[in-house]
Amino acid sequence: MSKEYDAIFSGVIGQDYDMLNLICPLATQMSHLVGETLKNYAENKTEKLTVVELGGGTGITTLALLSAGDNTQILSIDNEPVMQNQAKVHLHAWVESGQLTFSQDDALTALQKLPDASVDVIASAYTLHNFLNTYRAEVVSEIFRVLKSGGLFINGDRYALDDISQHTRATQEEVAGYFRVLIAEKKLDVLEHWIIHLFNDESENHVMRQSVALQQLQTAGFINVNLAHRVAVNALVMAIKP
Repeated sequence: MSKEYDAIFSGVIGQDYDMLNLICPLATQMSHLVGETLKNYAENKTEKLTVVELGGGTGITTLALLSAGDNTQILSIDNEPVMQNQAKVHLHAWVESGQLTFSQDDALTALQKLPDASVDVIASAYTLHNFLNTYRAEVVSEIFRVLKSGGLFINGDRYALDDISQHTRATQEEVAGYFRVLIAEKKLDVLEHWIIHLFNDESENHVMRQSVALQQLQTAGFINVNLAHRVAVNALVMAIKP
């Protein structure tokens, strides 16, 4: 991503974006790619698109989605109030314009409240991999139900490599990067948080293995399931509801 693009996001999101870009630049890259994918999808659409974001956090991916254009109506879902309140502050201009609204429900509950075939795009970054496998399966089924025919699912996330040895090496390199950056920045508390969180990501009941995840989308009924832009354990996945 360009320095100009980073500067725009840093100006709106501030330290949250700068820190994430420092610790895990691939995560911010995936957020940008999610936004670019929405932009490409929306280019030839004349009607306003209804977009649901799962796991908005402090607003980094939300801003990427908003940057895709003004012909979207975005609902950002996150049941962590501290982070969502930061997003509301960061993105208040879009809230005031009416383009952005928020839900504090968890992902599954929020989706269950939406009518069948009522949403054009469901997008997310670094959220689904946090879910328990059983919960994730329910969320995927609800995503399919809620999307309109021709609707798009976009997810930039940790998709564990099927080759476990290769995945382990990639994760080790990632962890080494955390130590290099955060020790130099004297942010040992942040380092502790990331390492503890990573153990959760890698646990057997959470890990989102690529082959299993893509098959899950196909089983739910999606077509044109495509994994692209893989870098180490990170990848962008897109799928269409027929």
